[in-house]
Amino acid sequence: MVPVGFGVSGSTAVVFLGVLIASGTLYTAAAGSAEQLSDARSAESEELLDRRNTVINVASVTYNTNTSTLTVTATNNGTTALSVADTSLLVDNEFAIPDSTAVDDDTATDVWAPDQSLVVTVDADTAPALDATTPDRVKVVAENGVAASNTTVEEVG
Repeated sequence: MVPVGFGVSGSTAVVFLGVLIASGTLYTAAAGSAEQLSDARSAESEELLDRRNTVINVASVTYNTNTSTLTVTATNNGTTALSVADTSLLVDNEFAIPDSTAVDDDTATDVWAPDQSLVVTVDADTAPALDATTPDRVKVVAENGVAASNTTVEEVG
């Protein structure tokens, strides 16, 4: 026969052990979530700083009517180094795939550093907006979303 007081003490111990295990699991989950939130806030702060330090300027846009070639020169006036491969070009609100790119006459680099100029050349074959018409607007968009546009397109030919 089991003593009378053991059932209450035993069940209290089991309940206490269950509460202890549940508290440990809850703390682990809460700590993991808090760490993920902290990491996300840090990443967002870094991205915001990069955007604030990014300044690009479309210096010139030239369209050759004989060859249907568009040449865009943009300058990185900010303090953030940008990626050439991650920089996009929009011609009359249509995405244009560059035929060639060069940063200060270097065609092999992917780094567009501060105070350097990026020259992008696009042919009508890869940009439908250039089919026999001079574009009205050209926009250069950096990898972090900062953009610059130019509505003055110089025709040569």
